[in-house]
Formats: sequence, C-alpha cells, structure tokens
Amino acid sequence: MVSVAVAAPDDRARLRLWLRLLRTTRAVERELRERLAGAFGTTLPRFDVMAALDRKPEGMMMSELSRFLLVSNGNVTGIVERLVADGLVTRAARDGDRRAAIVRLSDSGRTAFAAMAAANARWIDELLGGVSPSEAQQLTAILGSFRSQWEDRQ
Repeated sequence: MVSVAVAAPDDRARLRLWLRLLRTTRAVERELRERLAGAFGTTLPRFDVMAALDRKPEGMMMSELSRFLLVSNGNVTGIVERLVADGLVTRAARDGDRRAAIVRLSDSGRTAFAAMAAANARWIDELLGGVSPSEAQQLTAILGSFRSQWEDRQ
C-alpha cells in the first residue's frame, strides 16, 4: 500500500486566501468595468491610465506610466492614443525628442476623471460595505507587509 501524505488544514490556508483574494478581486473588477462602461462609456484600463496621470499632474513619460501600471508599453500606447484622440490626455515630446513623450491629463480629462473617481469611490464603498474601516486598515497593512516581502525581487 502506498502512503499519501495528507496536508493539515492549516497547510492550505494560504492557498485558500489566494483563491479568495483572486475571486473577490475579479468580482469587484467585473462590477467596476460594467459600471464604468454604463455610467461613463469608458473602460477600466482607460480609468487606470487617467488615475495614474491624475496622481502626477506634471505628467509622466510613457515608460514610467507603463511601469506604474505594470503593463507593457504597447498596451499603454494604445490607450493613451485613444485618450488623446478623445481630448482627455495631451502628449508632448520631451526636449524635442518624439520618442520620449510626456503625457498628462487635459483640462477636460481632469474634469472627466474627477467625476469618474468620485463615482468609483462610491462604488467601492458600496461593494466593500461589509468591511469596516478598521478591518480595511488591518487588511491593507497585512497586504502591504506581504507586498514588501517580494516586491523588491522583481
């Protein structure tokens, strides 16, 4: 007879945590995508780019923006091009070098993003309403300490 080691219940706690985090993230993200599309006719990636640019009013280089969002330059370029075409973002060459573009929210982009950000905050409060402020702070601290353990290795 072959002996099979059976994992103790606690041995799978981290796996269950990961699956719960993933499931929760996907559910919230799906809901936010639907609400952004319905209320503003926009996508979550466009919102994310605008949110990043809102944090840096002086603008960001395209490479900095893609690093911040953890996506490829190609993904960011397509989104930025559409935002520029819609008048929500401006793009300017840095020191005359067209390859080093700095992008920033336009005035209309800042106005549009402010409305989206306010709605997003309300939606997050609604979707995570079962989590108390103190629980949210605890979870944020736990996840922050975890992130610091592996983030520098990338």
